[in-house]
Amino acid sequence: MSGNKEEQSLAIRVEDVTKVYRLYEKPIDRLKETVSITHKNYHRDFYALNGLSFQVKKGETVGIIGTNGSGKSTILKIITGVLTPTTGKVEVDGKISALLELGAGFNMDYTGIENIYMNGTMMGYTRKEMDAKLQEILDFAEIGDFVYQPVKTYSSGMFVRLAFALAINVEPEILIVDEALSVGDVFFQSKCYRRMEEIRKSGTTILMVTHDMGSIIKYCDRVVLLNKGEFIAEGKPGPIVDMYKKILAGKLDALKEELRLAEERKQGHAGKTEQKENGVSGEESQVELSDFSGGMDLEGGDGTLMRDKLAINPDRTEYGDGRAEIYDLGLLDERGNVTNLLLKGEMFTIRECIRFHASLEAPIFTYTIKDKKGTELTGTNTLYEGTDIRPVKAGDSYVVEFTQKMNLQGGEYLLSMSCTGFEQGEHVVYHRLYDVTSITVISNKNTVGVYDMESQVKAQKLEGQEEKTS
Repeated sequence: MSGNKEEQSLAIRVEDVTKVYRLYEKPIDRLKETVSITHKNYHRDFYALNGLSFQVKKGETVGIIGTNGSGKSTILKIITGVLTPTTGKVEVDGKISALLELGAGFNMDYTGIENIYMNGTMMGYTRKEMDAKLQEILDFAEIGDFVYQPVKTYSSGMFVRLAFALAINVEPEILIVDEALSVGDVFFQSKCYRRMEEIRKSGTTILMVTHDMGSIIKYCDRVVLLNKGEFIAEGKPGPIVDMYKKILAGKLDALKEELRLAEERKQGHAGKTEQKENGVSGEESQVELSDFSGGMDLEGGDGTLMRDKLAINPDRTEYGDGRAEIYDLGLLDERGNVTNLLLKGEMFTIRECIRFHASLEAPIFTYTIKDKKGTELTGTNTLYEGTDIRPVKAGDSYVVEFTQKMNLQGGEYLLSMSCTGFEQGEHVVYHRLYDVTSITVISNKNTVGVYDMESQVKAQKLEGQEEKTS
């Protein structure tokens, strides 16, 4: 009985789906293969999806993430019926509205109004039902009298606005979104997100694909991670996005081994909890410097370095004279977890582990955070912060921690760090790592600019103003 209830609660079931495309070197090879008496193959198989299985419960918001070519859009098209799987099956329970290739179902010679009614009919709505929805769609699209013109005369902005307004205002039971929330200007995007939030809270099932990890964290109950057509993992947004960052950093093999070991521990009921409650309190930036002798087992005795749990940039710039070495680094959230994902408004720590290969009089430890365009947004060092660095000897190891509150807006940033110093008045670089890792800031409230002033807002109605002005 419970199994039947679970089945009834599913909106989407994807079971062992494989999608294979035949790739030919030359167009003539397709004909050769067709007429070949010996049935000789002139193609090679490309697996866009390979044995993919997952489920989406009714009322759930599920994200699908992965690098380009991982099969995200392919599985959405199979679910919506645009494509047919080579093997496997997909079951859908509910009326779907899909935001895939926006406006893909539009007739370019029809007017906007005609396309609205035509697409409404294709979704199963009557003329009368579309009459009731028309004004809401037009108000959302904001394209004015152009709705009475053929859509081939529209700008690209007007086209996607109308397509999005139609798809998101027809009260679907299942909404499927593929990168559609990046359309239009910032005001239209804001309106789209508000509408998405409304329909999510109303119980609509949402399946979304996006490269915006902030949206994945904010909206999704669960996330499915794909890579080159294969299922990698699924779970809560934070841990899965961290896994995705590792794939971006070229650590797929290490991630698979990590998942394999985790599965073995799970099956063996080795329920040891290794999470540390290293909460940091306080509002001001803090710098800590400590000796560290012996092995650098900062993560609980298993020999794992912090950097192995981060997405490290394979194309980072690295240089220095080699007298010091930053051999490990970590980004720690307020709970002490090593992660590339940080919440706006929470305390976080940048940790650098340095080993010295020569004696130095006064090393300086630094970090800088930049945006994707390379603009330096913030940073500090132990000299600025007035931290007393005593002379170090060859063979010494140190851990430096910068702890502060995350006030940057939600978005993607790059972290650089270094160990430098001054000798005879000259600036010397012992070891510098440019853009060594990324920081993804998750925010529920973004203000104007790159950081939040944390304004305290008060609004008060003044009594008797109407009498004074009348």
